[in-house]
Amino acid sequence: MASHAADSLEDAAAPVFRDKPVSFVRRSGRMSEAQDRAWAELSPFYLLPVERAAAATSVKAGTAIDPAAVYGRSARLVVEIGSGQGHQIVSAAQAAPETDFLAVEVFTAGLARTMLDADREGVKNLRLVEANAPEALEHLLPAASVDELWVFFPDPWHKNKHTKRRLVAPDFARIAAQALRPGGTLRLATDWQDYADQMRDVFDAAIGFERAFAGEWAERFEGRVLTAFERKGLRVGRDIRDLTYTRVSP
Repeated sequence: MASHAADSLEDAAAPVFRDKPVSFVRRSGRMSEAQDRAWAELSPFYLLPVERAAAATSVKAGTAIDPAAVYGRSARLVVEIGSGQGHQIVSAAQAAPETDFLAVEVFTAGLARTMLDADREGVKNLRLVEANAPEALEHLLPAASVDELWVFFPDPWHKNKHTKRRLVAPDFARIAAQALRPGGTLRLATDWQDYADQMRDVFDAAIGFERAFAGEWAERFEGRVLTAFERKGLRVGRDIRDLTYTRVSP
């Protein structure tokens, strides 16, 4: 597989191929020697092959995987969107070997780091996909195949002119409902208050979801490790907001 260190495409040009903005800007960058080696040696096991549409991180419609074939068993499936360096999902996969995990990320260096850490910890119940998250949920995963969906600290796009790029919007709720099985769980967290308000408004209004918490906000998910994103928010005095929803039959 060719190295992604030098030829990562910039998805800022994605409107050429997509009819709506994506929630990330993916610029070219260099990976370390260890990350390049991980990509070459570990990706055949950890990284799912993806049929693309046009954009570099797109997923072609009609190319859904069979999770049982991918993992070699039928088990609960937990999907994390925006897995970053993989600290959360590697820790979770190590702690729950009876559950299958899928990390969705667009940044190759983060995926490489995730593979390195997973391999070092002997984690085998984890797979990764390099893809735009809504397309992965809509086209790569079969309907009602996901037991838990995690969206922790997505890019807040806090400038007013950029909020249209936010991942959590009404159309994302539709896609998340498609991917989650009835009774499945959606977990969200952010340290940006206006984004937390938006997330809550979106899923309170979404067909197929109901709150799994009382009061204004959910309790902190005890299964979430304290990542650099959360530490940064706490350090600058921002409140961490958790939300939890259950997928219900409409």
